[in-house]
Amino acid sequence: MTTSGDVDIRREDGETKGRYVTLVDGHEAEMTFSRLGASSIIIDHTSVPDALRGRGVGQALVERAVRDARASGIAIVPLCPFAKAQIDRNPDWQDVLQR
Repeated sequence: MTTSGDVDIRREDGETKGRYVTLVDGHEAEMTFSRLGASSIIIDHTSVPDALRGRGVGQALVERAVRDARASGIAIVPLCPFAKAQIDRNPDWQDVLQR
């Protein structure tokens, strides 16, 4: 299983949107987010190519967002069904959910 420490995940920030992206074996996977004010982000989409499915790349993207949210003191609203499922499966990540 891949973790965010196993792959090079880059965070790209725009003014209102951003993404986490990684390149594994020549395939790009990404998770996009939108800013919801200064104190939270909405994870709105995760895209992992078929060639990378089942290798934990999507989970690593979510894990990186959780770590960044903790470090920045922001909350996550997981509108993306994949990100929501990953956070639901990992009780130790749920502290970053917007309440």
